[in-house]
Amino acid sequence: MSKRRVLFLCNANSARSLMGEVLLRHMAGDRFESFSAGAEPDEPHALTLEALRKQKLPTEGLHSKSLEQFENEEFDVVIVLCDKAQQACREWKGSAVEILFWDIRDPRLMSKLDAYEQALFEIRHRLQLWLPLQKN
Repeated sequence: MSKRRVLFLCNANSARSLMGEVLLRHMAGDRFESFSAGAEPDEPHALTLEALRKQKLPTEGLHSKSLEQFENEEFDVVIVLCDKAQQACREWKGSAVEILFWDIRDPRLMSKLDAYEQALFEIRHRLQLWLPLQKN
């Protein structure tokens, strides 16, 4: 059986969506292909990378991607992590069987490591609740 494709979206693809991509790959990479993108992509934030490394999660090759890179692609699930990305999703030229909205506070607003760790914790918690519900 083929892996289900999941795309995580946030505004800059520098924190939350990258965390989602890494976490899902770590937690259920045998069942899911994990991707992330941003409506206005930036660079992976240094504190994002630090929070991931503290949890012993891989960061090699992690880079920010634009939502346009995924035009005309099909995903089983798109998980939107902020309001701006939700608005950009409406104009996206890809397709998804299911779109979920998980509003996770932007850690860049505080620029402290604990804000990034909190976002990582919240995304992990949501995935822990969501994954058992997924049939593969």
